[in-house]
Amino acid sequence: MSSTPFWGPDFDALQAEDPEIAGVVLGELDRLRSGLQLIASENFTSPAVLAALGSTLSNKYAEGYPGRRYYGGCQVVDQAEEIGIARAKELFGAEHANLQPHSGASANLAAYAAICQPGDTVLAMSLPHGGHLTHGSKVNFSGKWFTMVSYGVREDSELIDYDEVRDLAREHRPKMIICGATAYPRLIDFAAFRSIADEVDAKLVVDAAHFIGLVAGKAIPSPVPYADVVTFTTHKVLRGPRGGMIVCREDMAKAIDKAVFPFTQGGPLMHSVAAKAVALKEAMQPAYQTYARQVIANAQALAAGLAAEGMRPVSGGTDTHLALIDLRSAGVTGKEAEARCDAARITLNKNAIPYDPQPPMTASGIRVGTPAITTQGMTEGDAKEIAALIGRAVRDPEATAEVAAGVDALVHAHPAYPRG
Repeated sequence: MSSTPFWGPDFDALQAEDPEIAGVVLGELDRLRSGLQLIASENFTSPAVLAALGSTLSNKYAEGYPGRRYYGGCQVVDQAEEIGIARAKELFGAEHANLQPHSGASANLAAYAAICQPGDTVLAMSLPHGGHLTHGSKVNFSGKWFTMVSYGVREDSELIDYDEVRDLAREHRPKMIICGATAYPRLIDFAAFRSIADEVDAKLVVDAAHFIGLVAGKAIPSPVPYADVVTFTTHKVLRGPRGGMIVCREDMAKAIDKAVFPFTQGGPLMHSVAAKAVALKEAMQPAYQTYARQVIANAQALAAGLAAEGMRPVSGGTDTHLALIDLRSAGVTGKEAEARCDAARITLNKNAIPYDPQPPMTASGIRVGTPAITTQGMTEGDAKEIAALIGRAVRDPEATAEVAAGVDALVHAHPAYPRG
């Protein structure tokens, strides 16, 4: 990461105009610099991405698409979107790209809208087994508006049961099949899902929100050749601004674009679109491929280290940027572990494990991810040290001060947003 200050040239103006919010911004920077960020869905954007986010592009209403806007004066912002679209298509080998979704959930809503009608049957991964709210949760639009059928993982291996997926698809004949997850640490067999979708004449949507950055870095296989539509966020391993994106086959392009605008969204956030374009350019560099491979190596080292601490990695380990950890043998819940780690400035999240006996807000596990610590320059040795710190924090609440001292040493050696 550059040593350029994280704020733009106008931060002094913010401090003068609104010292309360300036204090919040600086307080968050201090939190990032003083602790370990292990939330699998978070990362640190570059100063260049933050500069685009804090730019005058925020001022422009640009409903529609480049060359087809509902407002005048879009000739400049059109360039940002066109550049981003071209980069997305090149980076992912996609036939079409849409950079306008405000979030991953917005991208998923657009996929539903492009393919389905309310009441249609959709097959997706069970939330308790690692899926996402938009994969059929009863409190989400997906569970309220569509007939959702869920698949899960095998109890013995904790891997996706592809035989179950095929059986459910044959039985229910879904209009759309979604693969992808928020807490599944293993690679997904996209070819198997494509075969199943073809057998029942369903569209295949890959929700790649968590792992698309690893795809961009050529560290894991790409879903793009197999899927009709791929949705994802830009703020996880991809290291871009908070937001969503869609790539798809050319025969889905018109339906996807109409589903994003005007069906589910109005004007795009052009400062965010430009920041996505910046992140895509960064992901096209050889250094990013090195980064993506290191993210996985760190996650594997962290999972192995936690196993050595008596905390079982679900499915036996990870192939990606995250690990799901079963804490039952340690005698603590995910909620307790999250709180104990937080007290020592280690930020991670409680998470349900497959077939969890605990309710979701208590959970029997934690989820840990390595995108942010890898951005800071940490490697496998640091990941193993972090595992030891987590183990001590979870087992011994009286050791908080000692664990925090270990955290201090790591973050001082590998600071987030280094001071110039």
